[in-house]
Amino acid sequence: MTLWTPTTVGSIELPHRLAMAPMTRDRSRPDGVPTDLKREYYRQRASMVLIITEGTQPSDDGQGYLLTPGIHTEAHIAGWQEATNAVHAAGGRIVVQLMHTGRIAHPDNTPHGRRPVAPSAVQPKGAMFTASGPQGMPTPRALTTEEVAGVIDEFRHAASAAVAAGFDGVEIHGANGYLVHQFLSSNANQRTDRYGGSIDNRIRFATEVVSAVADEIGADRTGLRISPGNPYNDIVEHDTHDQPAAVTAGSCTRAGSRHVR
Repeated sequence: MTLWTPTTVGSIELPHRLAMAPMTRDRSRPDGVPTDLKREYYRQRASMVLIITEGTQPSDDGQGYLLTPGIHTEAHIAGWQEATNAVHAAGGRIVVQLMHTGRIAHPDNTPHGRRPVAPSAVQPKGAMFTASGPQGMPTPRALTTEEVAGVIDEFRHAASAAVAAGFDGVEIHGANGYLVHQFLSSNANQRTDRYGGSIDNRIRFATEVVSAVADEIGADRTGLRISPGNPYNDIVEHDTHDQPAAVTAGSCTRAGSRHVR
């Protein structure tokens, strides 16, 4: 077996095993609509065959960085179609990475200017780059239990929009200290409801997001990225031995999927 051996990832058939990993690209309009530069960027890299895009917000509240793309409005869908059509025309496949940044955000980078939302009202360390320069990230607003269900629906809607935009699949970003990872953590998640405390409770948000996306677009086009023990973006985890296996098993059980990386 070599890098050039064909393989299948879920329902995506690939002629070789090279892939392009996601990397943040601030090449969208302030409203999150991809620009022509983004279309050209991905078209040029279609020979990698499997491309995973930069983190793409499933809602206005999911945006943390300046000029990052969204996938939750008709304008977003139309903008991304330009990129997916270009990649497919060049023989590639393209998967969107859904990334809700949670508390790793600043109101100046969002279209509505509201405080970030997170599992708990715990301020992260560090600064966020904005149009006026680096600024400290504010203390986020804790999501209510009812609002958590609404965020899960945002992921579901974004997955549907991604398919409408021509993406071959969806990767849920559960790593690097963003919202899904915040629910998994020991420090950013101080909840006392069904989404906090025990391992089974802290993995619940991740597994419910995976289930929602898989129900919407199929488990064979759904993936989850995790990074156990990664302290990036001020994340602390105290149970990295047991929790990764739990979230993987829980996600696969809920979605009928094995595509967790």
